[in-house]
Amino acid sequence: MAELAYTVPGLGSDDSRRLIEVLQDRLHAMNDLQLTLKHAHWNVTGSRFIAVHEMLDPQVVEVRGYADDLAERIAQLGGSPVGTPGRLVAERSWTDYSLGKGDSQEHLRALDEVYTGIISSNRKSITLAGELDPMTEDILVEQTRGLEKFQWFMRAHLEGSQA
Repeated sequence: MAELAYTVPGLGSDDSRRLIEVLQDRLHAMNDLQLTLKHAHWNVTGSRFIAVHEMLDPQVVEVRGYADDLAERIAQLGGSPVGTPGRLVAERSWTDYSLGKGDSQEHLRALDEVYTGIISSNRKSITLAGELDPMTEDILVEQTRGLEKFQWFMRAHLEGSQA
């Protein structure tokens, strides 16, 4: 990581670097998630098509906002946020969403797994941020709250369906 020109008052360079590293990983996750949600939106089929199709677009918009907030926090900490596809693919620790055109229930099950991975990683990031910086922690807590709500939407559609 490049030398920091500055960081926020009261936060040292070493702690800022640790936070930037965590935030960059979460930025990659949000950029990946918004593309994955849009992909599912375009490829969902079946009897619940319209309900799922219309449920996904607001999630895309919200997750794009999460990415922007994370990138801006990285910049506030003196870092340079990276939003390029090549870096995202090279640095991510998860596999690509493999489902193409598919029934709404297939996509909902796959997206439920995606949300589980992202929420689990966010919670780990919250723990680290809580040790270093309450403002960064607050951003991650708020975003995780929203992600958990979106996962609940997926799970509500899956309840009572054939597995």
